[in-house]
Amino acid sequence: MTNVSSERSALWTRYNRATADLDPPFAIVDLDAFDANSGALLARAAGKPLRVPSKSVRVRALIERTLARPGWHGIMAFTLAEAVWLAEHGTADDILVAYPTADRAALRRLASDEKLAAAITIMVDSPEQLDLVPRTDGITVRVCIDLDASWRPLAKVHIGVRRSPVHSPKQAGDLAAAIAARPGFRVVGVMSYEAQIAGLGDAPPGRPVRGALIRAIQARSMPELLARRAAVVAAVSRHAELEFVNGGGTGSVAATAADPAVTEVAAGSGLFGPWLFDGYRNWRPQPAAFFAMSVVRRPNADTATTLGGGWIASGETAPTRQPLPWLPEGLKLIGTEGAGEVQTPLVGPGARGLRVGDRVYFRHSKAGELCEHVNEVHLVQGDRIVETVPTYRGEGRAFL
Repeated sequence: MTNVSSERSALWTRYNRATADLDPPFAIVDLDAFDANSGALLARAAGKPLRVPSKSVRVRALIERTLARPGWHGIMAFTLAEAVWLAEHGTADDILVAYPTADRAALRRLASDEKLAAAITIMVDSPEQLDLVPRTDGITVRVCIDLDASWRPLAKVHIGVRRSPVHSPKQAGDLAAAIAARPGFRVVGVMSYEAQIAGLGDAPPGRPVRGALIRAIQARSMPELLARRAAVVAAVSRHAELEFVNGGGTGSVAATAADPAVTEVAAGSGLFGPWLFDGYRNWRPQPAAFFAMSVVRRPNADTATTLGGGWIASGETAPTRQPLPWLPEGLKLIGTEGAGEVQTPLVGPGARGLRVGDRVYFRHSKAGELCEHVNEVHLVQGDRIVETVPTYRGEGRAFL
């Protein structure tokens, strides 16, 4: 047994007891931590509704568990095909598709079904995207305008993600007017994702200079966005009656909820608590989702190697996209190998006490991407599994 802190040691023992009959690889979600994170996000939203981004969960049972809690309302889906699937299963009757779509088959379904058209809102940032939507008499397609929330302090300086071409209030107003002029479409919402605030940890471990730079960017970016978002809402409202203005993410729930122009906040990653969110100062979710791998060899006294483990996150190629060995404590990846598809060597004080057959529990760098590797998730409370539920993959669904 490795020399670990009492808390992490107890957690490792508890998860091992709960999953004693399972063989890795498998994924678990600690329901106590999951529910605590849900409650903490609600508290940070200060009374504004939270919309759950489904791509951060990818387990229908857990999405439904979240939506059953007062304060959570609606889903932010990542594809239209997924939104149709969720609506047809009755998971929610208010689904916002977070990205524009060119899925003609799904658009035909949406535009020909009155119930689907009432439940689903598609995302646009250009009139061209509406050209793909077939028209059906008597059915109105709900539309949300995607506002670019990046910060542009100087010409040719772009801080944030590259999403929508709609950046200024005039551009947003012009797009709203163009949509309003088209029969069969209705603008009902505005969405803006401030990635440079919500998606960047302001206290990355071991990188104080980067943390200071990120905090400086966020301190200047947020006031600019507050003023611009309010002006965008005013410009769009001249052509549409808005039902919602969506913003934020797990990393900015409190700040985004404080914006008077915002009526709802998106937050999903904080439910699982992936390890990238350990780098935030204001709030860190409890680790709730893990995947387990077996130790299968001991190359030397200081190294324990698991079978598999390379469940890499999307984004730029960097160490931050690798999983984090979490239980038992005192493990780290080898820089020359990292987490591999077929084997992952681990070193550190925790590795010395591991034996062949022991489990190592990893945390994914991101949230829902974990579920693309497993067909089911085991829900743990205390020292037992209370339910096993399918992931999207387990239901035969792979949307991207």
